[in-house]
Amino acid sequence: MKNRKILSAHLIGLIISLIFLSGCDNQKVKLVSLKVEMQENPIGIGTPNPRFSWQITSVKPDLQQKSYQIQVALSEENLKNEENLIWDSGIIEDDKSVLIPFKGEELKSGLKYYWRLRVSTNQGDTDWSKINTWSMALLNESDWKAKWIGEDSMSNPGETDKGNTRLAARYLRKPFTLKNNIERAVLYISGQGVYEAYINGEKISEDVLSPTVSWYPDRVYYNVYDVTPLLKRNDNILGVILGNGRYFGMREGWNQLFGLPRLLAQLEVEYSDGSTDTIISDETWRVTSKGPIVANNEFDGEEYDARLEIVNWNLANFNDSGWKNADIMEAPGGIITAQPNPNIRVQDELTPIKITELGEGKLILDMGQNMVGWLKINSLTGKKDQPIKFRFAETLKDDGNLYIDNLRGAKATDIYIPAEDGNFSWEPKFVYHGFRFVEISGLDYQPELTDFTGKVVYDMMETTGKFETNNEVINQVFKNAYWGIRGNYRGMPTDCPQRDERVGWLGDRTTGSFGEAFIFDNALLYSKWLQDIEDSQSPEGSISVVSPKYWTIYHDDVTWPAAYFYSAKMLWKQFGDTEPIFKHYNSMKRYLERIQEVSMKDYIITKDAYGDWCMPPESQELIHSKDPTRRTAGPVLSTTVYYSLLNIMSEFAELTGNSQDIPGYKELATQIKTAYNNTYFKADSAMYDNNTVTANMLSLRLGLVPEGKEIDVFKNVVEKTVVDFDGHVSTGVLGIQHLMRGLTEYGNIDLAYKIATNRTYPSWGYMIDNGATTIWELWNGNTADPAMNSANHVMLLGDLIIWYYEDLAGIKNHPESVAFKKLLMEPKFPEGLTHVDASYNSVYGEITSKWSKENGRFTWNITIPGNTSAIVKLPKEMNVIAPDHDGVRNVSDSDQGIEIELGSGSYTITGTI
Repeated sequence: MKNRKILSAHLIGLIISLIFLSGCDNQKVKLVSLKVEMQENPIGIGTPNPRFSWQITSVKPDLQQKSYQIQVALSEENLKNEENLIWDSGIIEDDKSVLIPFKGEELKSGLKYYWRLRVSTNQGDTDWSKINTWSMALLNESDWKAKWIGEDSMSNPGETDKGNTRLAARYLRKPFTLKNNIERAVLYISGQGVYEAYINGEKISEDVLSPTVSWYPDRVYYNVYDVTPLLKRNDNILGVILGNGRYFGMREGWNQLFGLPRLLAQLEVEYSDGSTDTIISDETWRVTSKGPIVANNEFDGEEYDARLEIVNWNLANFNDSGWKNADIMEAPGGIITAQPNPNIRVQDELTPIKITELGEGKLILDMGQNMVGWLKINSLTGKKDQPIKFRFAETLKDDGNLYIDNLRGAKATDIYIPAEDGNFSWEPKFVYHGFRFVEISGLDYQPELTDFTGKVVYDMMETTGKFETNNEVINQVFKNAYWGIRGNYRGMPTDCPQRDERVGWLGDRTTGSFGEAFIFDNALLYSKWLQDIEDSQSPEGSISVVSPKYWTIYHDDVTWPAAYFYSAKMLWKQFGDTEPIFKHYNSMKRYLERIQEVSMKDYIITKDAYGDWCMPPESQELIHSKDPTRRTAGPVLSTTVYYSLLNIMSEFAELTGNSQDIPGYKELATQIKTAYNNTYFKADSAMYDNNTVTANMLSLRLGLVPEGKEIDVFKNVVEKTVVDFDGHVSTGVLGIQHLMRGLTEYGNIDLAYKIATNRTYPSWGYMIDNGATTIWELWNGNTADPAMNSANHVMLLGDLIIWYYEDLAGIKNHPESVAFKKLLMEPKFPEGLTHVDASYNSVYGEITSKWSKENGRFTWNITIPGNTSAIVKLPKEMNVIAPDHDGVRNVSDSDQGIEIELGSGSYTITGTI
């Protein structure tokens, strides 16, 4: 038996023990979660060298991968027989299991590939994995034979591209005949702005509002579907409905209008005898806009006239003689690109909790939760020709009516006109709303709650995080964040889902993206959004603070565009994905140079557009503070953030092989730090400029404070927060990106916890106590001017979710690691917090941290995924008896505390306090 090292302290009897799984389960190492480009068995990959990822599991502790082997072939048979392999990696001595690039023969457009994997570990070798697949998209422009088609006119009553735009949906259809013995059929399709496609009357997918948004003059995305099961011999029909989406924009001059909707579709059919057929969109298709969707607009809603329904229009035997031939349309202009991120889907459903009668034929439906999506009508009874209106809002007035002032110009109303008396069911196709309440008019009776379903929609992705404590404010804020974050994923991370805006503001996500990545597997969404940002960059290098640039805003300041860099770093650190950094490095470098040219004077960045946005105002009817002592100077904000970008770019340069750029970044950073401190640092009082918490905190956390002065500057942060703000939020959007971690990092976890759990203004708890079920745009969203009081924003979360996971739960990347290959688990224990139960499903597997501290006892349950390790840190006052289990690699004691190095496995730490 090994000698146990005993460490003295106040905590007696703290014992670490390994939890063994009971029973006689299979003890072999298992391969799970095999992915290509972060997706399981994806269809239509556009990258020429896809990347492979997997996880390994075992019931035994300290599982470590030693080597791997990947094989790829064009058929299962070839793969099993190891014949005609496209790639055999051979045995690669490496513990890497995330994003391994394909290095075989050149991959071909449209082909389906089969792959398998086996690994060697310190616990033995795995069998070959089950066979997985992926297929390639159309990799070359010449692969496209289809033409862009549509109806190139506005011929219906009320249609207009002026002011508040209005346009009916387009219905397109193409009958075609196929031979027998269909082996495989793949549809490549892009409908701009959005589409819904059918084969022989069946929807081809559960996706909605497809494809993803983009800056269309530079890039147009298409989707790929395997539709083999939907086809039959002889007569078939491909039908598509085109909605407006972001292509035929919602407002003239407010959002971009790119033109009338258009379709590109190419169906590739392979037969078992090796022959093929191709069905393309062209002038032989038939089109009409005289269908029941007479208007669809993301701001205003969808209008459905059931009197215009076209029965069986998407079946082969329908008579389309009353339709016309499709018009050939111009291409949108951008590069046709296989969509890299999954589409939006219905991912949750809600049943309303209450119906209230208002009089005058109006009803108010309460969903019980502020949500994003639409209302599905399961069963209602209507009267012929009598419109039924559904108007959506997030909150109510005191008199019970909808509060719609904060919607600004958005009508947020769906309309259904029955074709006859009687029962109907219906849901819209091409809109979404941000709402909790629905005003229903046009019914002459009160329906049942079960007559309605709330369809919750957002980009298809896994929920990866769970977080719960003994504090009800923290728990509800986490739930509100969960609903708010997913409600603002719409092919881009948006600011809000309800009013006439709904765009991708960069500033909302600078550090927020890191917190979001604990709750959702958002890597593919953010990777795609970085492409939107580069596509929206000006030729001079300026970055639009809204991307895609539906609002084109170039300020040549720093604080909002910083999200470009921080989100790329998030993808690297959280998911191990470096590809976006390689792809966008030159674009980022060009932006930094642009700022030097037009915004820097004497090494100070002078331009700033938005300040420390949404600093809690001194009076609750204000949107922005007018008190100069609360407002942080623009050059302070821009200079500190620009300094941080130079340091990030030094990391990126090292990573991408651009090390020649590093001396320039470092030299400029040194000059900026000197100039900044000479200009704004008051050494005698250890404060920056006018001593706002934001000025001091940014200077601290971004590394500009002169060495030895950090604690003095931090004392000003604490004093300002406690004295002037009574221990409440004391920063705007920029300061709050660092507030919670900064307070904790410099030793005041109790003040951070007080801020996190306050219930009076300004606080997250104040929002909850005033009815919030998502995160508000303003701390005083219930009292401020309705011009800016969205009830579903996420920017005020700042670094709160990161703080939850990294500091309260102790789930953190080790400084030497990325993607949680090595963990640093060091939870903090603020007074009043007695338990935390958190989990995060990382790219290596699920990490859990569940601790409790009650009645003199401390218990901490930890799970560390296979092929990873952790450094566990505990306060130095603890007395630890190290166990003899293989998973415990080392135990050490130092002035910084007790450190235990653990391999993978499940562990329990217990003790008395």
